[in-house]
Amino acid sequence: MQTPSLMRSKTTLTNIWKGFVYAVLVLSALMALVPFLWMLSSSLKLDKDVFKFPIEWIPKHPRWQNYKEIWQTIPLGLFICNTAKLTLIVTFLQMLTSSFAAYAFAKLHFKGRNTMFLCYVATIAMPWQVYMVPQFIMMRGFHLNNTHLAIICLQAFTAFGVFLMRQFYQSIPDELCEAARIDGMNEYQIWARIMVPLSKPALSTLLIFAFVGTWNDFLGPMIYLNRLELKTIQIGLRMFITQYSSEYGLIMAASVVVLIPVLIVFLSLQKFFVEGIASTGIKG
Repeated sequence: MQTPSLMRSKTTLTNIWKGFVYAVLVLSALMALVPFLWMLSSSLKLDKDVFKFPIEWIPKHPRWQNYKEIWQTIPLGLFICNTAKLTLIVTFLQMLTSSFAAYAFAKLHFKGRNTMFLCYVATIAMPWQVYMVPQFIMMRGFHLNNTHLAIICLQAFTAFGVFLMRQFYQSIPDELCEAARIDGMNEYQIWARIMVPLSKPALSTLLIFAFVGTWNDFLGPMIYLNRLELKTIQIGLRMFITQYSSEYGLIMAASVVVLIPVLIVFLSLQKFFVEGIASTGIKG
């Protein structure tokens, strides 16, 4: 039987260890926030003061004019509208196609199901740069160059989304689907009335990944979009960089504005995001 002094000693050691772990986590979180704080601080400075050392975290004379000039220097509003359009459409299509395919791989039994799934998911290991040239040739053959439809078609499907949703669907008992079939539901009704309502955490996780990935996409729009009225915000940020100089203050101000929608989406779905990541690993 443990003595009271030994129990107190173990409790003290446990509290010290927890305090150390919390301190490391807080320090890591602060280090992760430093680049964002520097970006916010730099958005209120002149170009010559952005890289000044030591860093002036709180500018003595904040230059709020930067947030006005970014709308006048480039058509920022048009770029944001184009980016929002592509992001919303691609995110919706990825959620739709991923949940459909994942339901088939998780709950339907057909010949070659596992082999097909493994082949499809294996494409995650292949970098996009490997097959972007064949994709470009294919889109050019379809006469979709210089259109938003090219990016929408290429990004409407995601192997990662299918994998994520399948892992979640496998955690739902098969007996639930069997009972629905006995009640007369077809597979589309089971998917719409049972699987989708139960998969909100996984769908929220996929929504965040799809939204952030499409919103921050740079290479795709740069390859397929040449006309000014079609360009996205990530390409628009490069317009602050000229051949001989870069307007870093304006770049940082525009970056802060661009970051706001991503923060809103992530913070709104943070609860479901954590739950979705945890639940998709329950059953393999």
